[in-house]
Amino acid sequence: MGIEKYRAKIERIDREIISLINERYSQVKNIGRWKRDNGAAIYVPEREKALLEKLDNYNNGPMLPQTLRAIYREIMSGALKLEHPLRISFLGPEGTFSHQAALARFGRSVDYHSTGSIAGVFRDIETGCADYGCVPIENSTEGAVNYTLDTLITANVLICAEINLPIHHNLVGRGPSEKVKRVYSHPQVFGQCRRYLQERMSGIEQVETSSTIKATECAAHEPDAAAIAAAIAAEIYQLNVIDEHIEDFSNNTTRFFILGKQKTIPTGDDKTSLCFAIKDKTGALYDCLKPLKDAGITMTMIESRPLKSANWEYCFYIDILGHGDDENVKSALAQLNHQCTFLKIFGSYPRNPNCD
Repeated sequence: MGIEKYRAKIERIDREIISLINERYSQVKNIGRWKRDNGAAIYVPEREKALLEKLDNYNNGPMLPQTLRAIYREIMSGALKLEHPLRISFLGPEGTFSHQAALARFGRSVDYHSTGSIAGVFRDIETGCADYGCVPIENSTEGAVNYTLDTLITANVLICAEINLPIHHNLVGRGPSEKVKRVYSHPQVFGQCRRYLQERMSGIEQVETSSTIKATECAAHEPDAAAIAAAIAAEIYQLNVIDEHIEDFSNNTTRFFILGKQKTIPTGDDKTSLCFAIKDKTGALYDCLKPLKDAGITMTMIESRPLKSANWEYCFYIDILGHGDDENVKSALAQLNHQCTFLKIFGSYPRNPNCD
């Protein structure tokens, strides 16, 4: 009878938990009606950030913080579904890292729409086909995703949130590594596994694909081929993991943007992403960045890209700490605007400390 009394207690607690979650969801439905009546956004990343921080403070263990956050990710996902059905666009197909990042942000209760390109994600938001989209912006090993940067300039979307996803790559296929004659994967993934490919797959043909899932699909149909992909991709196509965690750096991480149409309110711990083009004069970049320095604003990223409208002219993408509505940020950006030929603010959003 010893263990049964503990199981009986757990069963009683489970009933209480389910009752409380349903009580929570009753209030969620009331909030959903209020939001619809008042034209408010359903997904509020700044509220989500504050809630998760409070939950961390409430937790005295033995439950691990990551366990608590994983549980509440799905509770909040179910809440979004009850408030209003949301559709999330991502660079597909299912099982890609973009899909995994979207799941990590929105959970499994919302609706997902797979697109074949990053441009497709932007287009889904602009046309209203999706409420939000998830796109990669930079990788800790290979740097910025240039196509995302370029599309941000012309697209009518705003950055609502950011998320970073640890990236682990595996060599997957049907046979042993010595039988492999070609390897499929996305170009960025090849770059993230360069050392492994040089040391272990020297002379093996590398074939670029549009996604790691597409690479796995190709490998599934060829007995002498392999793919570099996530473990979930191997599961989808019932392939063996030949070698695991073959990325060059164990802390390999990709940062993703959550895109939408709404502005966020300041949380006190935010980031702002923007782009500007400089004038053709000596010290132009220094003049543009000086207002940020004078205001004590930290810059966490800078990338340059060629302007499409003129040869040999460049624009600069930067991330800064602070919200566009903060007085020091607002003043600095007004001064920056006078120093450059073009300025576009992509959005301010709650900062994810693990993304810096």
